Formats: sequence, structure tokens, C-alpha cells
Amino acid sequence: MIIIVQPQRADYRLIFTDGRHVRAVGVVVLAETPKGIRPKDYRLRRAGSREYRNTPSKELVALLRSSTVHMTRNDQAFGSFLQDIQVKWMPVHCCRLCLLEDKVTPIDQGQAVKYGRELICLPCARREMRRELVHLNHMGRGALGHLDDLLARYRDLDRVIATLLPDKKQGKQTLFDRIEAQPIQQTTRIEELPLPRKFVDVAQVESLMPAQQLAVEAGLLFGKDLLVVSATASGKTFIGEMAGLKNYLEGRGRLLFLVPLVALATQKYRRFSERYRDIAQTSLQIGQSRIHLRETKVDAVRDPRSPILVGTYEGVDHQLRLGRNLGDIGTVVIDEVQMLEDQDRGHRLDGLIARLKYQAPNAQFLYLSATIGSPKVLAKKLNATLVQYADRPVALDRHLMFLEKKEKIPAIKRLIEEEYKKISSKGYHGQSIVFTNSRARCHLIADKVGKHVAAYHAGLTSQERREVEDKFTRGKLAGVITTAALGAGVDFPASQVVFDALAMGISWLSVQEFSQMSGRAGRPDFHDQGRVVILAEPGATYSREAQGTEEEVALRLLKGEMEEVAPEYDLEASSEEFVANAIVCRGDLEALQRIERMMVGSTEPVLDLMLGNRLIKRENGKIQLTDLSRVMASHFIGVERLLGILKLVEKVDDPIEILTELHCEEV
Repeated sequence: MIIIVQPQRADYRLIFTDGRHVRAVGVVVLAETPKGIRPKDYRLRRAGSREYRNTPSKELVALLRSSTVHMTRNDQAFGSFLQDIQVKWMPVHCCRLCLLEDKVTPIDQGQAVKYGRELICLPCARREMRRELVHLNHMGRGALGHLDDLLARYRDLDRVIATLLPDKKQGKQTLFDRIEAQPIQQTTRIEELPLPRKFVDVAQVESLMPAQQLAVEAGLLFGKDLLVVSATASGKTFIGEMAGLKNYLEGRGRLLFLVPLVALATQKYRRFSERYRDIAQTSLQIGQSRIHLRETKVDAVRDPRSPILVGTYEGVDHQLRLGRNLGDIGTVVIDEVQMLEDQDRGHRLDGLIARLKYQAPNAQFLYLSATIGSPKVLAKKLNATLVQYADRPVALDRHLMFLEKKEKIPAIKRLIEEEYKKISSKGYHGQSIVFTNSRARCHLIADKVGKHVAAYHAGLTSQERREVEDKFTRGKLAGVITTAALGAGVDFPASQVVFDALAMGISWLSVQEFSQMSGRAGRPDFHDQGRVVILAEPGATYSREAQGTEEEVALRLLKGEMEEVAPEYDLEASSEEFVANAIVCRGDLEALQRIERMMVGSTEPVLDLMLGNRLIKRENGKIQLTDLSRVMASHFIGVERLLGILKLVEKVDDPIEILTELHCEEV
């Protein structure tokens, strides 16, 4: 028989086991007597029973003398008692929680889990963790599995539970992983490159960054088309500047620099205008449908023939859809080319690239992205050389916290304030970008956090956004609260990115979108390291159609692999691109098919449908576009949308009512 003695506060628990099974459990109280320390009260029960019976202490003494005795920790009183009855004992490490359940689980340092000041077994640690999760309803299996993995990895229950307690300071407890910075590499000075002297004098750059070095070695300065995939702040924009200004100054044509958002276009416009004002004029093209609105008006040069033309995808595409030729384009830079995967706008970017290739066949095309799936496959589809640089210039810590929605804003406030207190070796305060899923939530968080942060979204006026950008750049703001929809366009030098929500509107972020937004944390000229914090609400979702819950999506995004860019366009998207392509090639059917073959995605055949609805005519191998098909192109709509409008026009006279009906259909 083996007896395990477990000292408790007022008594001692005795476990009687045959080495495999617990046979009985006893409780004994010791007292000081003239003969020394002796049993005062001894009770015994069978294993599995709850009823104790009083038992003579002499039976205990007899059992102790005939058994192997272990103690879970050294106890002076019980040790003295054993010595008096001439019984030797040995220490044993068992899980205390198992002993309380009449189970004996020996543990060693390698298998134990730290819990406060004691060590327990892994199964008990998992049960204790689940008790802590009672306040977090609907915790998904994925999140529970993640916490179980953390327990197995860290062997520290307190550390894992800390991820569920946002009111306490977080550090290593919530760390999911760390992406290390690359070692410093020797790169070329730009004055040693075959670049025009005028450009070198104003470029404000002395030496190349590693990604830029790889691009140069891949033929950047000799007209090669490149797909450049590298982390945020690795210098991708300057890759486009080098090629674009070289081509322009050497007489090979103008630079067209395209971005997905107005906010990003205006930032690039101001930067290029200031840097290159002595060698080339910069113009802005963000779409005629928005230029004249007071809230989006930007004081900018609008000459489409300027040497440097910065524009949004739709802003420049609108010119092509109106039948205008952009002229002598020598370099086309497509920034954020991962937008090809965007469900709503991907087909338009795809078509735009193909139309530009048709209109400027000799131009150099540069595609830039921080995150994209299967880049080798995409590079082949774009007929470009892949330049891939996986390392970050600044290390990035990624943290995951589980908490309820009501706890998110206090946690955000604490994270922003703690980050702002940090000052990097470059002398800059730590600043934060907080991503959420709606404009209303932006303002709610900003109001709750305080005056040292500001809301930033597309609903603000251009002047309001510019003021926020300026204050943030000068370090006057500790953080900005912005929508996930602006994730690709926010270009703030932030050290920390916080995700209040993992949705863009009512749809979950993709791995590409999440990686793009996360990459905003940590800039080499400002910070020593970056930090990403996900605040995931167990059980949360943003629509009935969205699969999974927020904590499950968080793990998918952190672990996820990006998919290949291989979109398939439906009838609506295919017909919109068909008419846009037809305008650019002036209805030449052979040229139209050539443009479609240059697209990355797959389109549906729409020719017969368009002919059947009399939206186009076919004569002598050419397509004749009607006024309605030109409306499709210039207003970015497809055949289904157009036919729906025509049906409404037949039934409804009031234009406002028609617009209302269309809006309700979209919702």
C-alpha cells in the first residue's frame, strides 16, 4: 500500500492507493500530547464515497508502519509524528487538484503547469482555464484550441489566463508570435546607379533599402516589368519613383502612379509635388464625379498631361472609359495590387491594367504589394518578374486578447496611452492606429478615449483628414481611429496597430487585408519595433452570412495562408469590363479579345447578351456601342444593373424614387 500525505491548513489528507487506483481517503488532525504529536481525530471513507466514518487512530499507525509513505511537501508536525512511530517518508510531486478528486497524478517539472505558487497537471490546468472562461460566452472551439496550445507551450496557466483579463497590463502573456527584423545589409548608394543627376539631387535618399536593391538587380532601371512584394515601409514607393522619373527624364514617357483610395492619392500627390517640383510637375486625378464636391475637394493641379500623374484606379479609368487617350506613358505603377482580389473592385483594376497595357504597350509596369497570395503565379499572369522580400525592416510583435465588447474601449485607451509613453531611439513617441468596422464606431471610440486621438474615415472632409494627418505626423496625436475600409490608404507612421474589429463593414477581413493593415505597425525611420494587438470578442459576428466568430477569425488571420489571385467575374462585372475595353480599342473585336486575354481574372461571355438587348451592334468585325452601353462604361455598371434601371424607368417617373429603389436593392 502507498499512502500519500497532503498537508492542508488545519488537517492532513491521506490518499491510500495500490499504485494504480485510489482505495480510500482519510483525514487526520494532529495534536500535541505529553508523548509528542499524535492523531487527535481520524476519519476514513472509501474511494468514490462521500461519507466519512470515525476510525481508531491505532489503525492509521498500523497502516503507516506497513506502507510506503510519501508527502507532497515537507511538514514539520507530520514529519515529527512519523519519526516518533519510526516511519520513514519520501517526497512526491502530485497534482493537488487531482488529489482532491481522489486521483493520483505524479508530475515533474517538464510536464507540470505552473498555477500560482504550485504545479498542477495539464488536464487540471485545462479545466481551471475553462472555469475562467465562464464569463466569455460562446467561446469557439478554435479559440479554446488556441488556449490549449498556449498551455502546452508555456506550461503557465496564469500567463494564458492573462490573455482574458484586459484590465491588467499585458506583455508576454498575450504574445502570439514575433516576426523578427532582418539584419542590416550593405546596399548601393543611389549616386552609383544609372539614374539622372537631376533625380539623384532631389530624391532625398542616400542608399537603397534591401527591397529596392533587389528590384534594381532584377532590371528595374532597364525597363523590366516587376511585381514587387515586400513589407510595409520597405521602400516600395521609391521603386516606382526611380523607374518613373528615370524614364521621364530620359524621354521615354510620363509616370502614372495609381492607388486605390483618394486619401492615399492626395498623400502621394503632396509628397511628389514637394519632392520633385524642380524637375517635374505633378497632377492629381481622383475622378470627376468627386472633384467638385466641397467635402472632397483637394487644392491640386489637374493637368492630365503632367509628367507625374497620381490618381485613383477609378479616377484614371474614368478617362479611359470616356474614350480619352492618356498619351505618352512611360511608366505605370500599380500600388496595392492585391486589390485585384477585392470582391467589388478587383475586376475594375484588372480591366484597367489590361486597358493601360493596350494603350501604352511600351510602358514599364510596376506592381507593388505588401501582401499577396502565390506571387509567383500572379507574376506569370502579369508577365512580370517577381521581386520578393519577406523580411521586415522593423520587428513586429503580434498579440491576441480575448474580451467582451464592453471591455474593448477601456483596453484600447490603455494600449494607446501606454504606447504613447514609449519613446524610440529615434526620438519619436509610440503612436497607434485603431481599426474598426464603421464610421460611427470610430467616433464612439475616439470620444471615449479622449482628446489625444482622432477619428479618421472617408466621411470627413478633405481638410479634416489633412488636419488629422498633419497632427499625427508631428506627433501631436497618440492615435487615430479609422475604418478597416481605409486600411490600404492609411499611411501614418504608427508603431502600434490595434484591431477593435476584424470586419470590414459586415464582412470578415481576408488574410491579405489583415496582413496589409498589420504591416502598418513599425516604421524604420521612426520606431525600434512594431506591435499588433487583436481584441477578439468570443462569439461575436457582424452578419448572419459571415461564417465563424471573431475569436475564430482572429486565429485564422494570424495563421492563415493567402490564396492565389485567380478571380472569376460574374455577368455584371464581365459586361462592365467588356464595354470599357470596347471603348479603349474603338470596337475592334480582335483588339477587344486581346485586351481580355491580358486580364488576370476569367470573364463570362457577354457578346450575345449585349447584342440581344440591343446595347451594342456588330458590323464588319467591329462593335458599335450605343449610348446606353457608353453609360455602362462611364458609370461603372454592368448589364444587369442597367436593365434593372431601365425597368424602373418604365414604371417610375420620379428620379428620387428610382434612386431609392436602387439603393434598397443594394442593401
